[in-house]
Amino acid sequence: MSQRYPPTFDPRQVPVLPGAASAGLQAVQPARLTPQALRERFAHPPAWAPELVQERRFTDRTPAPAAVLLPLVMRERLHLLLTQRTAHLSTHSGQIAFPGGKVDADDRDATAAALRETEEETGLSAAHVEVLGSLPQYITGTQFFITPVVALVQPGFTLQPNPHEVDDVFEVPLDFLMDPHNHRRHAMVWNGEVREWYSMPYQDGQQERFIWGATAGMLRNFYHLLRA
Repeated sequence: MSQRYPPTFDPRQVPVLPGAASAGLQAVQPARLTPQALRERFAHPPAWAPELVQERRFTDRTPAPAAVLLPLVMRERLHLLLTQRTAHLSTHSGQIAFPGGKVDADDRDATAAALRETEEETGLSAAHVEVLGSLPQYITGTQFFITPVVALVQPGFTLQPNPHEVDDVFEVPLDFLMDPHNHRRHAMVWNGEVREWYSMPYQDGQQERFIWGATAGMLRNFYHLLRA
């Protein structure tokens, strides 16, 4: 297999498939978006299946295990903490992402890696974090085998973003992300193949936070878990 690399393009300009993201789907009920409801959901998960498991490969690089944290801040309504990656990183530069990264050899497991990477990237201490459980593994086109770890975060933390990796840290209401009417499905042809992905654009004051790709894909799986 020859080397293949992610195309360079503006994902905002890629056409949206009309109705593809929300057809027949409803928003997750507010009663399911509380800390206690999430604790119960992970303690006693229902029968469900992820919608997205593996993206089309972009490269022949050796697969690397990784872990990310979905930190749900316990405000009046739950908010998801996200990062915007710096533009100079070698993979997924400039994109909105969950805090996280590669699983190191001395990490106890994926959860430990997600907590360590989150603190290194954002300064969020594990002392504020209550881990609930994990979502199914998600494999990116760049060959990261990601374990998404879901957690509640007690307010009162202080963030110190690592300027080498993180341009910004911000929050998005969970109920916005768990409403499929805020999801979009995009499609384009590249290297002779049709590639599709989700986006969840969020207007944060004067700034649009364009959540897309792997981050949106894992959020889409989280949506299916919560609505099951």
